[in-house]
Amino acid sequence: MKVRLTKEPFDLNEALRYLLVPEAGGYVFFLGKVRNENHGRKVKKLIYEAYPEMAEAEMERIRREALERFPILDMLIWHRHGELEVGEDTILIIASGKHRKEAFDACIWAIDEVKRRVPVWKREVTDEGTFWIEGDRLVPGD
Repeated sequence: MKVRLTKEPFDLNEALRYLLVPEAGGYVFFLGKVRNENHGRKVKKLIYEAYPEMAEAEMERIRREALERFPILDMLIWHRHGELEVGEDTILIIASGKHRKEAFDACIWAIDEVKRRVPVWKREVTDEGTFWIEGDRLVPGD
């Protein structure tokens, strides 16, 4: 499965198996994690909410656009949802290419597009309260 929305932790070896081909000279991994600080606030956990069918459909559109825009061989996009503790994986993007530059470029583009377009919403639980995150902006929560 090259596009997946899941509550389960990622298995990086499983993910890579979806993309292994002899033509690939490089694989670029972007693995997002829950960090313990954001905007000067101590983060306790993140809560990701999603519209699963729409989220997976949009991730697939991004994957296909990446294949059209960049001379890569393939791409995988997986995103977590639910409550995630500090240190847990949040998103995994792998781009495979004959050469490293196109794989790096495609991976950078894809993470930006996922954050901008995919209907996955992030709530940050901190010592100072709960905040919705919109891009890099904090919005006071409940």
